[in-house]
Amino acid sequence: MKERYHIVVLPGDGVGPEVTAQALRVLREVERLLGVSFEVEEIPCGGAYYLEHGEEWPPGSYERCEAADAVFLGAVGHEVDGKPVMTEPGRPYPEPQLAGFAPVIGNRKRLNLYANVRPIKLYPGVRTRISGEFLTVWKPENVDYVIVRENTEDAYTGETHEIPGGKMTPIRITREATERVVRFAFRLARKRNKLGKVTCVDKSNIVGAHRFFREVFTEIGREEFPDIQLDYAYFDAFCQWQMRNPEWYDVVVAPNLVGDVISDNGATQQGGLGLAAGGNIGDEHAMFEPIHGSAPRHAGKDKANPMAAILAMKMLLEWLGERFSDGRLAQGAHLVEEAVRSVLQEGKTLTYDLVGEERAARCSEVGAAVCEKLARLAQG
Repeated sequence: MKERYHIVVLPGDGVGPEVTAQALRVLREVERLLGVSFEVEEIPCGGAYYLEHGEEWPPGSYERCEAADAVFLGAVGHEVDGKPVMTEPGRPYPEPQLAGFAPVIGNRKRLNLYANVRPIKLYPGVRTRISGEFLTVWKPENVDYVIVRENTEDAYTGETHEIPGGKMTPIRITREATERVVRFAFRLARKRNKLGKVTCVDKSNIVGAHRFFREVFTEIGREEFPDIQLDYAYFDAFCQWQMRNPEWYDVVVAPNLVGDVISDNGATQQGGLGLAAGGNIGDEHAMFEPIHGSAPRHAGKDKANPMAAILAMKMLLEWLGERFSDGRLAQGAHLVEEAVRSVLQEGKTLTYDLVGEERAARCSEVGAAVCEKLARLAQG
């Protein structure tokens, strides 16, 4: 337990600052209600910052993230005249890439945030938007699993090589990176105490590197976690099964690219990316974020759904509470989730992506509603 927790906040671009403001509003309410003290340090970053300064964030930002107890990221990605802002060749990447990658990919690699954790959870009252309609497709009790994605390698190496007639990006999967993310997934299955099962999702029938990932998964599971059931699925088939039978899954572990796709696919079951939160977690550091993009066309309109950001803040509190053995933070995380659950189930104060434009509440109104529920729950 600490007297004061240092949180670095990277609001970023587009709707990032707006949803981040509501997540911080909830954090301050937790601080007020439970007597926890937070020092919040905001660092500007992203595509808009790059346009003005020629770099993605101020010098020393990596070091400030490293010194923090946890990092919170809003969203990155800026557009001018409908075109994304890209970095200049060689500055800071060998090829032009979307400006804003340094706070995301850079932090993942430098802080060794090897596990990307994506809870796929459907809350009561949430309907899924399919073909423009809001439908009740899944039962909430059937959608509650976690995707753990390896976060530092696979096809996301940052390397691209010239080959005759084209380019090649290598797929790199190492034993060290695979072992640590697989162990993370098995430990999480033990902690969840739900189905006691970990599913390895890959394309090992075609991709040799994925075959190695599966071999390491099997080895670690059999030798170190005999109490946990080992399950397997090929990437393409899993995309169908997770939609058809989400109740089959507890913890899912996958290489980087595969995990990226299936976690966003799973977000459909939650009600969309506006409810999808994620954590980039290592042994010593962690960064949490709403998974949606910066949505430049919605920026400044007080329109974006802040629930993913608020749930990401809930994950941050949960992780800090476990890391520093602070029951106040664990209680705060629980109360935040219950407040979100209550607002969603009530259905009166929700953004356009969940109820349509005619009934839509503003981003700030949703944040206020969560804080109000949070205060009532704490008092109760």
